[in-house]
Amino acid sequence: MSSDYLTLKQSAEERLTIQKSIFIGHAAPCASESDALNLISEMKSAYKDASHHCYAYIIGKNEGILRYSDDREPSGTAGLPILSLLRAEKLVNCCVVVTRYFGGILLGTGGLVRAYTQACRQAVDAAGIVCMELSCRDLCEVPYPYWERIQYAIDRLPAKMTDIAYGSAVTFTLVTRKKDREYILDTLANASQRTLEMLPDEEGYEAWDT
Repeated sequence: MSSDYLTLKQSAEERLTIQKSIFIGHAAPCASESDALNLISEMKSAYKDASHHCYAYIIGKNEGILRYSDDREPSGTAGLPILSLLRAEKLVNCCVVVTRYFGGILLGTGGLVRAYTQACRQAVDAAGIVCMELSCRDLCEVPYPYWERIQYAIDRLPAKMTDIAYGSAVTFTLVTRKKDREYILDTLANASQRTLEMLPDEEGYEAWDT
């Protein structure tokens, strides 16, 4: 069974107006329930005069922690639609808070469900979705004559470079999905005519675009 999981790429905030009510959706990745609770507190503090702060969050690759709140909206019209969208997208380790400034016009239960779902959708789309996959980091060194070949090859491979430094040779950290590591290293070794030197660094989860 794959241990990969989907989550949000970054924090994002979007707003929309429906029947004079303003809905502000804020979505963010959260590594723990503490992170999610902190985000909710931040939104309540940032918009102290708002009518409602409805939210949902899912923590854990297997949805170990799952919470939502309608925050005084009619039951099932706010927090649950937010949660339902997160689950439909198979997102975990994230939180969405939708803040509402009531505009004086009642939307009805169906209107509220649509409004909170739309606000959540916009925030999630703005934050972006990434797949967290088990990945490897390798410390690499290559002589200058082969550096352009390495850059050219990496640009065309499912790999990332970080921490590039120029000394007696070029050093960098190569980040690859674990499942791709062997063939990528072999490709780079060929591109550098076997002059590439590599030292395994660490394994961990890295974000990759879906």
